[in-house]
Amino acid sequence: MKIIGVDVGGTFTDLVYSDTTAGDLVIHKVSTTPDDPSRGVMQGVTELCALAAVAPADVSYVFHGTTTATNAVLENKLAKAGMITNEGFRDILHIGRHQRVEHYSIQQELPWQNRPLIAREYRKTVAGRLAPPTGEELAPLDEAAVRQAARELKAEGIEAVAVCFLFSYLNPAHELRAKAIVEEEIPGIFVTTSAFISPQFREFERFTTAALAACIGPKVDRYIENLEGALREIGMVGELRIMASNGGVATARMVTEKPALTLQSGLAAGVLGGGWIGKLAERDNLITFDIGGTSADIGIISGGRYSETDSRSTSIAGFPLLMPMIDIHTIGAGGGSIAHLDRGGAFRVGPQSAGAVPGPAAYGRGGTAPTVTDANVVLGRLDPNDFLGGGMKLDVAASQKVIADFAAQLGMSAWEAAEGVLTILNANMANAIRSRTVQKGIDPRTFSLVAMGGAGPLHGAEVASMLSIPEVLVPPYPGITSAMGLLTTDLKYDAIRTQFQTSDRLDIARMEGDFAGMEAELAARYEADKVPAADVHYARSGDLRYVGQGYELKIDIPSGALTTEMVTRIFADFHKAHAAEYGHAFEDSLIEIVNLRVSGAGSLPKLTELPPVRGGSIEQAKVRVNPCVFRVGGELKSYDTPVYNRADLPLDKPFEGPAILLQKDSTTIVPPHATARVHVSGSILITLGAAQ
Repeated sequence: MKIIGVDVGGTFTDLVYSDTTAGDLVIHKVSTTPDDPSRGVMQGVTELCALAAVAPADVSYVFHGTTTATNAVLENKLAKAGMITNEGFRDILHIGRHQRVEHYSIQQELPWQNRPLIAREYRKTVAGRLAPPTGEELAPLDEAAVRQAARELKAEGIEAVAVCFLFSYLNPAHELRAKAIVEEEIPGIFVTTSAFISPQFREFERFTTAALAACIGPKVDRYIENLEGALREIGMVGELRIMASNGGVATARMVTEKPALTLQSGLAAGVLGGGWIGKLAERDNLITFDIGGTSADIGIISGGRYSETDSRSTSIAGFPLLMPMIDIHTIGAGGGSIAHLDRGGAFRVGPQSAGAVPGPAAYGRGGTAPTVTDANVVLGRLDPNDFLGGGMKLDVAASQKVIADFAAQLGMSAWEAAEGVLTILNANMANAIRSRTVQKGIDPRTFSLVAMGGAGPLHGAEVASMLSIPEVLVPPYPGITSAMGLLTTDLKYDAIRTQFQTSDRLDIARMEGDFAGMEAELAARYEADKVPAADVHYARSGDLRYVGQGYELKIDIPSGALTTEMVTRIFADFHKAHAAEYGHAFEDSLIEIVNLRVSGAGSLPKLTELPPVRGGSIEQAKVRVNPCVFRVGGELKSYDTPVYNRADLPLDKPFEGPAILLQKDSTTIVPPHATARVHVSGSILITLGAAQ
């Protein structure tokens, strides 16, 4: 089966074609088109089909990682949205919770107050109330008030509406009726409900998630519609699947209904791709380290399983989210990150980026700011004639000028300034990894660092050295790994039910009923998506906590009939997980089951293997010797550094650094005191020696 993966980054759009039957694999990169990312996608898909000598009509699936929703929130380019909620609860989106992001700061930014998703004048209230624990109706919905609110929002030019009522996760009837009324009054408008987006307790987070969905819904809807239309125009009749934040893909229809699914779309694909590459190299403790032109994304895979966020830490641009998501930490650090002096005169790198246009000065597109890419050019770590496999020639003189001008501000030499740019960037990324490992009780020295993205292999070894990580794994196609990750997953949907049961008074029949109901709900979705029931697998889990705690831990629950013995094992697993997360457990305390979850995975055609490593000899691989600058033992000096064509390197024969490895989608740096070899899986393994 012929499949294509397309991942849109801040600077480049990465593509991969695979024929899962014949084993063919073709990769491609084009510049991202920020004004309309679909233009870059279509250019890339058209060119990729030509490179692979395949007709668009023969492609069965296009898997797509999109940043449309993410960028809309990060850049605050949101639809003009309205909200309908209960009387007396107009300001939930503003008040939030008593927790502060920074407990002791009186000048901190609270995004939901400083830049509200929905302006107060567009938040309308109506009478009607449901009550726990069953969602019974205390007061009927005032349908006339809903109709009037819809008319007022229409008069204000509202583009989308979020309907958010208390306790709708127990009974969505009021929200569904209000949604129907709004659709009657404002035909064609995007309307969503909090129970549809996230049917669980915590009204602030649930309302905010629904508000985010409303704010991005029209833009995501237009993007998907335009992309599907453009694919049809070139004769592509295959199915479009969109990467979701939970580590699976979703249909285009599901994404237009639940646009918040895509808030970490492309980032999730990177973790999946890194994990798949690690599995091929027989490594299951991995730190995925994906550096593009604008950002660096960090994920943790332990024992072959990626980490997921919880209700405490799931957010985007500071706004809380109640959505299943892979735990990914992102910082503004990439090849386009701009070096500058802040207001206090301190040397900084990022988070501002030159992006795709104009990009670094080296791109020759008019960039005038010193960037990380320019620093790498000045230090000889990027070959100006072999960037993108020779597809783009770098402007060395432009890089030298912007770095020299910046060095003059610092009172340094050009080498010192360029090396300083890289050191600061690497330190920022090392600190970000520490926050996801050391600060969570995870020893990074027991992991391999998967250096991927266009810039990951340039920096991976030096970042690993700062953290005493002994090994760096560079995928066969590091710059395309996220796009490859799109081809390794399933059609994945999630369902959730809030329970609030304690271990001393369990209603196992209710739990069984909720699990059965959720599986039936997901089965109906897969049937609508034409996925055979035999190709769908379900996994159960629960959110548990000690009675009185404010946050939960997710615990796996085995399939099959629930028994007292099984529940006892589940509680024992919770005690172990609590001890691992917090360093202690309270084994005599009551446990509360807060939510039950079911995740469904519908099988899709996948990338199962990579073409075998051709291999050659070190002599065949050697292209030239270039001067390249490194700091070793405190001394900054130029080394005569062999430049190798990665595809011609011998299999499983170590060679010493320094070395530069060339390929179309990335450049790998092997620093002094490091050894590299080509693993049978095709990945480069860099073993670090003495500290750099």
